[in-house]
Amino acid sequence: MDLKSRSKVDPSFNMSSMTDLVFLLLIFFIILSTMVSPYALPVDLPNSNNKSSEKQTVSLSIHADNIYSVGTKIINPANLEFELKQAMRVHKEKSLVLHVDKAVPTGQTVEVLDIAKRNKWKIVLATKPA
Repeated sequence: MDLKSRSKVDPSFNMSSMTDLVFLLLIFFIILSTMVSPYALPVDLPNSNNKSSEKQTVSLSIHADNIYSVGTKIINPANLEFELKQAMRVHKEKSLVLHVDKAVPTGQTVEVLDIAKRNKWKIVLATKPA
């Protein structure tokens, strides 16, 4: 008498679906990392341990050599408030991310803070992680 079962179950695990999933996740993160780009010109920022969860709307950079830029557009400091109002016009949430070089005098930063207060904008000071 032959008592062995006729249908044998293969106990091995098929890894092809797992590798497909890993490759899809890898492609997702590669594409996502290329889409993330800075919204401002590079500035030598001060260090800080604090983190902010503020959504970035308008970015203002003040460079050490007194060059102001809104986003990537270099502007004249005399027209700063007008340019910021123009940039804020297209955003629902009125917040300003301020990138100030370490060498910029505090008075220039205070002028920007005053403009933001007059127009009732939220302001976030950008820093480098420590």
